[in-house]
Amino acid sequence: MLPGIGVFGTGDIVRALVPFLRAKGFRVEAVWGRTLEAAENVATELNIPFHTNKVDDVLLRKDVDLVFIICQPDLHAQIAVKALGIGKHVLCDRPAGLCQLEVLKMVHAAQYYPSLISVISHGLRFLPAFVQMKRHLEAGYVGAVNVCDVRVHCGSMIGSQFDWMCSHLMGGGILTMVGSHIIDAVSFVTGQRATRVHGMMRTFTKSTEKINGIRWIDSDDFCSFQMILDGGACVTATLNSHVAGGFVQEVVVCGSRGRLAVRGASLYGQTHTDEREQLLHDGSADDLTHLANRNDNSSARVNSLLPQPYLQGLFRLVGALKEAFATGDGEHGWLKEPVSSAATFEDGQYVQAVIDAVKLSSASRQWEQIVLEKV
Repeated sequence: MLPGIGVFGTGDIVRALVPFLRAKGFRVEAVWGRTLEAAENVATELNIPFHTNKVDDVLLRKDVDLVFIICQPDLHAQIAVKALGIGKHVLCDRPAGLCQLEVLKMVHAAQYYPSLISVISHGLRFLPAFVQMKRHLEAGYVGAVNVCDVRVHCGSMIGSQFDWMCSHLMGGGILTMVGSHIIDAVSFVTGQRATRVHGMMRTFTKSTEKINGIRWIDSDDFCSFQMILDGGACVTATLNSHVAGGFVQEVVVCGSRGRLAVRGASLYGQTHTDEREQLLHDGSADDLTHLANRNDNSSARVNSLLPQPYLQGLFRLVGALKEAFATGDGEHGWLKEPVSSAATFEDGQYVQAVIDAVKLSSASRQWEQIVLEKV
């Protein structure tokens, strides 16, 4: 039997996710919002039986065994640690927290309760194009990995009113929202982690027609960073949220024998002996987002906050969770294999360490070391 789900968050991503959870057979039993009004509106719209603005009211429900934390990042660690302590499985949105020390609390809680699922929603790990890229790299398609080049163009992530996405102190910005996925995906497909980074972050849009006056936007809307990986490869990434009208993502891995490229949800490859680039995986057949509730009013911002490839990956992660719980087998009532490739809280700490280093580098204008906290 699939576990009942409690959702923390009331944003557009939740509105897209809940219908898909139900399509997969999960029961969404409760929703939490920062305000009772926000929770009530989502509960009414999505037909969720219980709503509240108190964290414990969701966590203490006996019909909730798995929680989805899809709220602002400054609350992630607090909710995740408490949920694991109560005995709930946890899927936490990215980034895992606001700093490494917050994520470290989550890591320790996950280590203390190994019988519970604790994963970060880095869905690109489950997108077939990246799964195939990883397999091709392991099989030596490009030879030794030398360079990884990433380019992401999307529209603004800022909504019609001031919220946490407008504030870098609350976890907003393209580095945390998109860069976190890129940092994790590069580590996932190459098997390498960054040792040093150099970055630049900028906020060009500091106000809009509806956000002005005493409150100003200070979250980054442009970011460029470089990473040196522990296997010797170099990574360069450009994240630009000033390109309205669509989402473009390209991840290119070049090696001694050729290259692989994920564009959108499709994988392309070319070795040095090939005359032209070849389509290795067609991602057009992978789209699961038709099962989500994506109305015209919210879809534009969902496309920036969680674009099609990321949403497809998240949906496939949900499918893996269903497979893990469906049989009820295994030592702890769920099977580890279906979710074995999911990002752990330890992976979330690494991603946060890189994000922290990029921010530090942007301020210092120097290369910064990646340091994983142990305390």
